[in-house]
Amino acid sequence: MSGLEISLGVVVLLVVLALAFDFMNGFHDAANSIATVVSTGVLKPHQAVAFAAFFNIVAIFIFQLKVATTIGKGTIDPAIVDHIVIFGALVGAIAWNLITWYYGIPSSSSHALIGGLVGAALAKSGPGALITSGVLKTVAFIFVSPLLGFILGTLLMVAVSWLFFRTTPRKVDKWFRRLQLLSAGLYSLGHGGNDAQKTIGIIWMLLIAAGLSQSTDPIPVWVVVCCYVAIGLGTMFGGWRIVKTMGQKITKLKPVGGFCAETGGAMTLFLATALGIPVSTTHTITGAIVGVGSSRKFSAVRWGVAGGIVWAWILTIPCSALFAAGAWYLGSFLL
Repeated sequence: MSGLEISLGVVVLLVVLALAFDFMNGFHDAANSIATVVSTGVLKPHQAVAFAAFFNIVAIFIFQLKVATTIGKGTIDPAIVDHIVIFGALVGAIAWNLITWYYGIPSSSSHALIGGLVGAALAKSGPGALITSGVLKTVAFIFVSPLLGFILGTLLMVAVSWLFFRTTPRKVDKWFRRLQLLSAGLYSLGHGGNDAQKTIGIIWMLLIAAGLSQSTDPIPVWVVVCCYVAIGLGTMFGGWRIVKTMGQKITKLKPVGGFCAETGGAMTLFLATALGIPVSTTHTITGAIVGVGSSRKFSAVRWGVAGGIVWAWILTIPCSALFAAGAWYLGSFLL
């Protein structure tokens, strides 16, 4: 697809659609950043979303654009990318996000986007269009990120329990209400740093396909700024249907548990972003919350709720890929 074959109007339309997805990513995944700090009563809901949105945007100064590079070059063959593939990928991801938001299911916006890319690429060019190593790495982290979050959340909770064994519960609660502000800020940094870059990668793919940028060029600054601002604004509006599921339905959290879950999740996100791996903030924080709950006692976790969430994780990539394939066929007639 040469640059001359994609009109400027189509490029603008798709950039707006990508930023709408980015906004929805923040909206859908706000629960990951704020559920624990709201459910423990450390911050009121409107304070929590503003707090999280601020750190989502500040992440622009912290992380290199390694995740954007993985999305832009490491998932599907850049040679087959055109405006219809981008359209299919975005529509597929947005459709799945809307469905899971409506039903209050904390699924992954990240994997919805990966599924969208895979579905649109398969519809256009078949299995040969996929970069197997990049797709497998992303799929592997569907299991690795929640497991790592679970392990770190559990270890932190056990360590804190030993360190504060002789401290009164009231004093522990007082200290960790303050410390949870630090952990929530770190988690929101990780959320912005990993998730905003996925949309950056999509827009970069579009600009290269349109001939407006070269793969050897640095990613345009306006793309980076717009994507970080869009995800921050999305977080400001908060997906309240999902906050309840994340904050209270899986397990009851106190400030000390919220601190351990957020810190374990943030450590996982920082590591994945440094390695350039697009992971799910939803999977990560869910694993950490389950780890914190199970460290107290096995029955403290509502395993039925957790199991339902896992099913949503498994279905995200195939369902968003199916939607994207349908959107690709539709786009081939409309665009």
